[in-house]
Amino acid sequence: MKRDTVLIFEDSEIDRAILAELFQADYKILEAVNGREGLELLNQHFASIAVVLLDNMMPVMDGFTVLEHLKAKKILSKIPFVMITAESSPDFEKKGYEYGIVSYITKPFQSEVVRQVVHNAVGWFQYKMQLEVMVKKQNRDIQKQNEILQEQAEQLNQVNEILIDSLSNIVEFRNLESKQHIKRIREYAMCLGGSVMKLYPEYELTPEQLTKIGWASSLHDIGKIAIPDSIILKPAKLTEDEFELIKSHTTKGAEIIQQRVHLSDQAMYDYAYDIARHHHEKYDGRGYPDGLKGDEISIAAQIVSLVDVYDALTSKRVYKMAYESDKAYQMILNGHSGTFSPKLLKAFAEVKTSFEQILSRYRDED
Repeated sequence: MKRDTVLIFEDSEIDRAILAELFQADYKILEAVNGREGLELLNQHFASIAVVLLDNMMPVMDGFTVLEHLKAKKILSKIPFVMITAESSPDFEKKGYEYGIVSYITKPFQSEVVRQVVHNAVGWFQYKMQLEVMVKKQNRDIQKQNEILQEQAEQLNQVNEILIDSLSNIVEFRNLESKQHIKRIREYAMCLGGSVMKLYPEYELTPEQLTKIGWASSLHDIGKIAIPDSIILKPAKLTEDEFELIKSHTTKGAEIIQQRVHLSDQAMYDYAYDIARHHHEKYDGRGYPDGLKGDEISIAAQIVSLVDVYDALTSKRVYKMAYESDKAYQMILNGHSGTFSPKLLKAFAEVKTSFEQILSRYRDED
């Protein structure tokens, strides 16, 4: 419905006549002699009212009483109100603006000024409403686009996760001694990562990053598919040459991810490459293949390095029996399997019980 009506709250018959005369050529006119009557007209003709001219001094309900009544209904945000008054004090004007009126008309009336005030009020309000409609539409469009992008991102993540799961299952299939190894590594990594995130905000980890690290950790041993079964499954101590070949699974894994694994998520790819290459680096620089030291090793690779050691200690291998969780925990704290960051060890201590629960949930079949 078109807003083509001026509603005048004014108890003075002469002033009502003057105002009506000023606007009747361009608008339909509604007149009320007091606040209560004006509210009734406002309610009945709300959709067609373009502007309200509200006298302050009226019987039954004065102007500010009318504004107070409308305040809770937020009517003043939908229709421009212009107050008619002979009062000109700053406090009076401030009070009206606080309620939400857009301007004042001062008695005695000056016709051209009154017309311009009303014209400005109606024009500004129409622009404001059009802008609000446009912003709402843009917000709906943006929300719809975000939903589409989110859906596409989720689909890509599903593809990435299926790919990673499939590749990690190939590694598991060859490594017959540890069928649940990769599942545990993923759970351990996200668990320990959550502890690091909580204790050490300087690493700037987020839940989304932890999820990506967890999935990327599934490919930490993908390089082992390039190592002969005779070495992977050898029950006896490895020779020096065999051990060097085993160590090469880190660089081979990074090469496979770089050349053969096509992950659409750049962050997940970066984590996968880094973890595959550096999950055997040690905090004291005695790891391999690059001899990284301290925080030269990414926090993601540090996390997977520790959980890989924990899983190796608590799992049965062709060359050893599984250690109990408490024993493995102490061996790691005591540096039995290489040096880890003090921060990482503290985070590890915080999730000892959670690790035991993960180990129990994904325990290898006998």
